[in-house]
Amino acid sequence: MQTPNPCDKMGRREELSDFQRGTVVGCHMCKKSVREISALLNLPRSTVSAVILKWKRGGITTALPRSGRPHKLKEEDRQVLEKVALGNCLPSVEALTSEFQTASGASVSSRTVRRELREMGFRGRVSTYNKPVGGEKAETKQADKDEAMVDVSRLDLRVGRIITTQQLPETDGVYVQQVDVGEAAPRTVVGELARHIPVDQIQNRLAVLLCNLKPVKMRGVVSQAMVMCASSPDRVEILDPPSGAVPGDRVTFQGFPGEPDKELNPKRKVWEQIQQDLRTDGQCVAFYKGAAFEVVGKGVCKAQTMSDTEIK
Repeated sequence: MQTPNPCDKMGRREELSDFQRGTVVGCHMCKKSVREISALLNLPRSTVSAVILKWKRGGITTALPRSGRPHKLKEEDRQVLEKVALGNCLPSVEALTSEFQTASGASVSSRTVRRELREMGFRGRVSTYNKPVGGEKAETKQADKDEAMVDVSRLDLRVGRIITTQQLPETDGVYVQQVDVGEAAPRTVVGELARHIPVDQIQNRLAVLLCNLKPVKMRGVVSQAMVMCASSPDRVEILDPPSGAVPGDRVTFQGFPGEPDKELNPKRKVWEQIQQDLRTDGQCVAFYKGAAFEVVGKGVCKAQTMSDTEIK
């Protein structure tokens, strides 16, 4: 007799079991996307995203007590409602309710439908739910939800060695550097460090590099990364990786285990949202929301003397 797959038992219910939630997180840790997990476990993408978000924020996979009134619709009916809302440019919630009742066989009022739609994140006029903006498809609604999960795990922070440093001609504060971050070729980094750090203190040293900013041209040179520094209006110190770190080592954060973006979208202001929570503590250790900049097995990243200072 064939052994049943546990995932086959995962019906669409109003509440996920702890086992289902743990399975979602396990799939996420195996680097499966929200869409792949949704298809594999037969769960709505919005539910998968919510479980992953709660786990990333606090390591929680158990269901918390529900606040407010319970859903009147079963999970499979909520999925039908979402499909109807996205697939039909209907003029009113009453028309949408009628279409939903035909598709699902459920008997609910338009008031219930309106409440369920709001809880699923639908806002504005019903007739605009499926209208793409800027040529994007209706799936951008889910993409927007995923973008809302902003934390430090989305940064690609690596240890790098600054190989060469030169002051950019006709400037008094800009360096152009070649930095080894463990790739086949060094990256070019442009930064305004010359006013704060002499060349002999920056050459051939280890640093922490943010490697997934969108490349940008500065003074005619394309910069492919950014050196992370403790910074105040009058002082700047490059963060030191721990002893034993080598170029290419990842800098990670306990409690924030997600994978970094391939490239941060500047329009989403992801870096700007994260940067406001990057600081050194009283011992000059670099932190994000209580989690240290850490190279696993080797130690934490620190500034030399600058404590209680922002990092950028």
